[in-house]
Amino acid sequence: MTCTKIKNILSIAGSDPSGGAGIQADLKTIAALGGYGMAALTALTAQNTQGVTGAQVVDASFIKAQLDAIFTDVRVDAVKIGMLGDEYAAQCVADMLEQYRPPVIVLDPVIVSTSGHRLTSQAAIEVIQNRLAPIATLVTPNIPESEVFLRGAVLDVERAGENLVQIFGGAPVLLKGGHAKSDKVEDWLFLKGEKHLFETDRIDSKNTHGTGCTLSSALATMLAQGQSVPEAVQGAQSYVWQAIYHAGILDVGGGHGPLCHNYQTIEGRDV
Repeated sequence: MTCTKIKNILSIAGSDPSGGAGIQADLKTIAALGGYGMAALTALTAQNTQGVTGAQVVDASFIKAQLDAIFTDVRVDAVKIGMLGDEYAAQCVADMLEQYRPPVIVLDPVIVSTSGHRLTSQAAIEVIQNRLAPIATLVTPNIPESEVFLRGAVLDVERAGENLVQIFGGAPVLLKGGHAKSDKVEDWLFLKGEKHLFETDRIDSKNTHGTGCTLSSALATMLAQGQSVPEAVQGAQSYVWQAIYHAGILDVGGGHGPLCHNYQTIEGRDV
C-alpha cells in the first residue's frame, strides 16, 4: 500500500498567549488542513482579544538555534513567516532561509497589530522588503501594511499591487482587502504579470483576530500539498471565511475574538 507523507510546515512567527493569532493560530490551521506543524518563535507578546500590551523579541542567536535544529533534522516542505520584531531577527531568518532553501516560503509582513500596536521596527521592514520578499513564493500584505511599504495611502489597489511586486523584487503578491470598507472582501493576486481577483461576502463578525496569520499558514500548507498559487489562494480564502463563519460557537475574550480553526470537527452544531 502506498502511503502519502504528510507535509511538514514550519511557522516562523511570534507567540499569542490568548491563542488567536501568531504561532498558536498557525499550528491550529496547519493541523486542520492536514499538515504537520512546527514553530520557531521570533517574539513573545502579551496580548488578548482586546489588544497587544507588550512584546519581547527573541535573540537572533536563539532564533538561529531553533531553525538549525529543525532544518538539520526535519524535511521542511513549506515555511510561513510572520512577526519578526527587529532587524536582527529578520536578518537571521533571511540568512537561514538562504542557507536551507525551503521549496515554499509564504511571507506575511506583520507590522502593526489590529489594535494599532507597532510590532516591527523600521530597520526590520527594510530587511523584509529587500531580503525576504524577493525569495518568497508569495507575500501577503494587507492594506495598512502595503501603505507602509509604499509610503502612502492605497487609493488604487491594482496599481498598489503592481508597485509592491516591483518593490519586492518581482515576488508574487496577494494584497488582502479585509480592511477596506465594502460589502465584499476583495483579495488581489499579482502573479507573473497577471491579476486575479478573489472575492467573498463580508461576514459581520467580531471574530477576526488572527485572520492574516490563519490565511498565510493555510496558504503555506496548501502550496506544500501541491496546489498552484491561485488554487491555494482560493482554498485558503474559503477556509478563513468558514473559520470566521463558525466562530460564533467560541466564547473567548471580550474583544475581537479568534477564528474557529477546527470548524470541520464541529459542523452540525449550532453556531
